[in-house]
Parts: sequence; structure tokens; C-alpha cells
Amino acid sequence: MKAKTILLAMLSLACFSVTAQVKKTTQKTKPVEVNRTAAKRSSVKDKSIRVKITTDSGIIIVKLYDSTPLHRDNFVKLVNQKFYDSLMFHRIIPDFMIQGGDPMSKNATAGSMLGMGGGDMARIPAEFRPYLFHKKGALAAARDGNPEKASSACQFYIVEGRVSNDKELDMIQQQKGIKFSPEQRQAYTTVGGTPFLDQDYTVFGEVVSGLEVIDKIINVPRDANNRPLGDVRMKMELLK
Repeated sequence: MKAKTILLAMLSLACFSVTAQVKKTTQKTKPVEVNRTAAKRSSVKDKSIRVKITTDSGIIIVKLYDSTPLHRDNFVKLVNQKFYDSLMFHRIIPDFMIQGGDPMSKNATAGSMLGMGGGDMARIPAEFRPYLFHKKGALAAARDGNPEKASSACQFYIVEGRVSNDKELDMIQQQKGIKFSPEQRQAYTTVGGTPFLDQDYTVFGEVVSGLEVIDKIINVPRDANNRPLGDVRMKMELLK
């Protein structure tokens, strides 16, 4: 593997087998108190910027987080410039993610190694947020091995992941010195994700429509370098 290749780190995690014992409990149900403030807040329209990604396998719509403005604004700029149009999802790994945005993929010949494009563009400083995590559908920035963990200016990935158990999450917490919130544990143990990437790669958005398209793309035939045998191209536009 070339040093400048912009790829995601692959971590080897031990798997544990856990048998859950469910205890039956009986108790009176208390009346549910309505949090009117929270209800009112949830009814407010989400004004996050949304991007439509049209692929050969269907349409994915992502929203960009306002709490990662450097990545948000850079992504919007590239979408407006039509930078991503005709580029490929050049790297797909089942139970992990789909990666795209390499400018060299636009005119790449069949079977050529991709993932090194965009290295001449200025990196985006990392914007790690403890509440933004790698659940299934997370949109995040790829990067090379730079010590600042700054992001590629153009390459990104969308998480497919897999379901983890609590013992695996405990091990990741101990290894990385991080703490998973109850919300994160709930997501990782139900819908899945890639928790071992948290706080190492910037998450700057999430899929709001089209998770089934990711499932479709991630299962296409691929070569030894995880490049799809048939080109999976994209086109992007901002949604008004």
C-alpha cells in the first residue's frame, strides 16, 4: 500500500459471544409525562443543508452538520462546482463503508488502483465532536496518515458497518480512551456502525434517505483492491 493513499484505517477487533439473560419484572406503569418543551423543539423544521447524491444504484440524500462548518462549507463548495459529478465510489467493503470522491476516478481505466487523488488539495482541519459518531449512514471524511488527523479535501465515505455488542464497545473504549454515550451504544448495538473510527475521522453529516442504496452498492462484485468491477458513479446537487 502506498503511503500517500487516502484510505481508512482498518482495525482488527476481537469478537465476543454473549448470552443475554432476560429477567421478567412486573411493575405498575406510571403515567407518561409529556415534555412540551422537547416536543416543541422536535417540531421545528431541520434547516440543515441537504445534498442529493444520484448513483447508478439509486438516490442517497445526506444532511450536513452545522457543528462541522469547515467540512460542511468545503463539501458544499465542491458540490456547487460539480466536482463530484461522474466520480466513482471506488472502494467498497461489506460491513464497513463505501468510499468515493477521488478525482482520478473520473477517467480511470478498468482495474486501475484508485484512492490517491486529491492529495494536492489543502487538507481540512479535523472537527471531532463527541456527539457525532460513526453510526450506519454517517457521512465522514477520509484522510491519510497525517498526525493532525486532518481530512482529505475531497474524499469521503458513508458508513455501512455492522452491529456491535457491549463487550466490543467496552474494549474500544478502553483501547481509545473514549466514552460511548447511551445514544451511541443504542445505535451501535441495534442499527450498527463503525465505532472504532470515532474521534479519528471527522463525521460531518448523515444519510436521511437512501440507506437501502448503500446496502445495494456495498454488495456489488469487486476486485482485490475493493474497487467495484462495474463503475458506480455519482452526481451531486444541493437541495433547496
